Formats: sequence, structure tokens, C-alpha cells
Amino acid sequence: MSILKFLTSKTFLKQILLAILALVVLCFIILRWLKSTTNHGEFETVPELKGKSISVAKLELEENSLVMQIQDSSNFNPNYPKFSVIEQDPASGTKVKENRKIYLTLNPSGYRKIVVPDLRERTYRQAKPTLEALEFKVGKKTYVDNLGKDIVLEMRYKGRTIKPGEKLEKTSTIDLVLGNGNRP
Repeated sequence: MSILKFLTSKTFLKQILLAILALVVLCFIILRWLKSTTNHGEFETVPELKGKSISVAKLELEENSLVMQIQDSSNFNPNYPKFSVIEQDPASGTKVKENRKIYLTLNPSGYRKIVVPDLRERTYRQAKPTLEALEFKVGKKTYVDNLGKDIVLEMRYKGRTIKPGEKLEKTSTIDLVLGNGNRP
């Protein structure tokens, strides 16, 4: 039998139709199975968690069949309470599948501590931008008799002398004792 006769024979055409029918039935069964196992069309709404404590956020997520995943919490935001949610991903109101991880960024207990640089024997003009770059605030300037005009002689925090290398919270106010240019 030649190939052309075989391709046009009833036996071959029956086999092709049976294969197509089997493929359609198999696809139908697989799609039904996927729809039931992936909860197709069923979504949970992500609640608003910003400003809420960890325990309240966890309860709300569990009520909505969602999973909490805590992210880095190094940036302190004074507008939110300590250890509260300051960011969430995905955003509130988003439709997600059941058991989806919701990533939360928490507010730490305070600003992180930064090492105080050695500014002694530097001019005020050099010291001020150095402190501001480290996110410290420059407080009062006090002048004492010293030959070097505007030379930093001492740094103070809340009235006490601080040494270079000490750690203070970011945004702390550092007072400077400067020379006035007069002989002692």
C-alpha cells in the first residue's frame, strides 16, 4: 500500500479522529482540575494595615486567609507608632489569592544610632555640613576664649560633653563650643 492510499484510508482517519477526541477530553479534564485546585476566580481583598500594630495586622491577615511576611524595618518614621506597619505590599484593596504573602515594613523603636565624628580642631564651616550629612542637627553655638576663631573645641549633647566615636540617634541635636579668636 502506498503512503497516499494509507493517509486517505478509513482506518487512518478513524485513528486521527479518536486522537483528536482523546486530546479534547484530556484538555477538558485538565482544565477542570486546574480550576478546582487553583481556586480560579476566588480572591481575597488585602486589608489596610498601615499604622496598625503587628498583632492587629496578623489577626486581620489571618481572617482574610493571608500570610504575614515582615520586611526590613530600619527607617524610623515619627508619624507612626513604634513597631507599627509603615508600608505594605501588595497595597490595600488589591485582590489576591488565598494564602498569599503580604510583605510588611515595620517602624523600629527609634532612629538608628550613628557614630559621632571627630570634629575637634575643625572649623565651624567644616563641622556643620559634616554633622548635617550624617543627619545630626547643629544646636547652640557657644564661644569661649581661644585663639582659633570658629574652631570646634568641644561637642555637647543635652549639656554633657560627647567624645568622637560615641553613638547618638539620628536627628540628635549637637551643640558646639567654638573659639572666639581672643587670647585666653
